[in-house]
Amino acid sequence: MSEPSRKSPPAAVGQRYAALPRTGTAPELELRRLLHAQGLRYRVNAGVAGLPRRRIDILFTRARVAVSVDGCFWHGCPQHWIPPRSNREWWEWKIATNRARDADTDRRLAELGFASLRIWEHVPPQEAAALVVDRITACAGDDR
Repeated sequence: MSEPSRKSPPAAVGQRYAALPRTGTAPELELRRLLHAQGLRYRVNAGVAGLPRRRIDILFTRARVAVSVDGCFWHGCPQHWIPPRSNREWWEWKIATNRARDADTDRRLAELGFASLRIWEHVPPQEAAALVVDRITACAGDDR
């Protein structure tokens, strides 16, 4: 699917989007804090072998678990994503492209022997931490 045409946003809007953090978002930091408090150790913003532009938010190397904290807007949360009124066709294409990239990343991680866990930013931090611990336990590793 080729990229549809779009209008350029006003400069202030473009600057606002460009200033948004790509890593170290509040939900990600809170999850990392909770995991660290439980004695878990991990890598942050780790690269994926063979995929130079893709990063994993939280990577447990021994347990072989890759955790991504996905933003509801940028990854198209089925519960919260509402396409913007302006450039709607382009935004729908953009989010579909992001979802396809996420699925491809998960597939590539599986090929490398990693279990991939995607957590929406709206999941309460305690619940997110429990999901991560459960996945690590299921993968029979412990990175402690």
